[in-house]
Amino acid sequence: MKKQTYIISLSFLIATLVVQAQQVLPITKAEVLTKVSEENRAIKISEQEYLEAKADFKQTNAVFLPNITASHTGMATTNPLMAFGSKLNQGILTASDFNPELLNNPGQVENFATRFEIQQPLINVDGMYQRKAAKSKMEAQALQIERTSDFYAFEVEKAYMQLQLAYKGIDVMGKALETANENKKLADNSFKQGYLQRADVLSVEVRVNEVKNQLQTAKSNVENASNYLSFLMNETSDVIYKPSDSLQMESLNMMNSETISENRSDIKAMMLASNAYESMNKADNMSFLPTLNAFGSYELYDDQIFQGDASGYIFGAQLSWTILDGSKRFGKSQKSKAAFDKSKLQYEQYVSQNQLELNKAKRMLTDAENRLTLTKLSLEQSEESLRIRTNRYEQGLEKTTDLLLAETQYSQKQLEYYQTIFEYNYAQAYLQFLTKG
Repeated sequence: MKKQTYIISLSFLIATLVVQAQQVLPITKAEVLTKVSEENRAIKISEQEYLEAKADFKQTNAVFLPNITASHTGMATTNPLMAFGSKLNQGILTASDFNPELLNNPGQVENFATRFEIQQPLINVDGMYQRKAAKSKMEAQALQIERTSDFYAFEVEKAYMQLQLAYKGIDVMGKALETANENKKLADNSFKQGYLQRADVLSVEVRVNEVKNQLQTAKSNVENASNYLSFLMNETSDVIYKPSDSLQMESLNMMNSETISENRSDIKAMMLASNAYESMNKADNMSFLPTLNAFGSYELYDDQIFQGDASGYIFGAQLSWTILDGSKRFGKSQKSKAAFDKSKLQYEQYVSQNQLELNKAKRMLTDAENRLTLTKLSLEQSEESLRIRTNRYEQGLEKTTDLLLAETQYSQKQLEYYQTIFEYNYAQAYLQFLTKG
């Protein structure tokens, strides 16, 4: 038994030294919120998704902006038609070029052409609806950034409270260890004087080791909470954080809303996403209509590279209408209609699910309020019970097992009380997160 106790104590000492070797950094919740808003990867990812959607929207400027290209082409040919046409474009035809022998068997002709082309969309109804869909998607992504930031602000609230709760666990178990050690000294003295049996002393030693294990678990909880805060802040250093304030009841300003607000950023984002699907469906339906585009080109010709002694231009307009391309457009229209209908159902389901979460959060807060009263009363009763049994034990009027039971119960009630405070604060923060907007 002594060997086992020695091993446990040595393990506890090593673990304690490892924790102490790590840097302990005081931190406030405001500091965590600032770092998370600036460095959190998920928020940065949502910002990049917005930039992607913004770039997609910019691409739709092609619906009303011209497409301008320039090219320079060089060639040599003995093809009768191409040779005659090249000379004609260069403006170098002579009467001798109409000799049938030369027309049918021309020599090699070099031709260099510089061309500037412009295409200007005039009427493109499906493109306008595609642009509208891209804009809705971009606005939805902007709202998603806001909601992502709100979510990680809520995660900071929870993680910071978990860190506070973990430190409360260390305080409780640290005091419990001091009490257990005092009881062990008292038990050892009583055993030496013949007032206690060896079994009673062993029970006290078991209790000391149990408290040490619980204290080590509390320290591990501090490390876990600190690591999660580091993850949220995108910090890579192995730091143990210590909150600047301790866990206590908080009263947050909350809207007393019975339903989920449609002005909440994620709700609005889903509505905009549904609008985007609707616009895409309209775009697919409008693809059955003709399109009207203007075009023009200016050309320079010469038999020398990068020269242009002769020139000409073309301009006009084209009304095009794809009357039938198999069943491709019909299938595409049906697919976008199904996607639009699905988005409406997803929106309704999302609102309904969040309404369910809102009702659950309200009940959670009410339950936590009720438990606070009961756990506080239980804590006071267990503290008084421990005080009475300790006094009686010191006078030799109480059994060791009864004292250990009272001591264990008091520690449990302390942890239970702080856990209830955490649940109460968490319920408030969650309710505020759900009703924001």
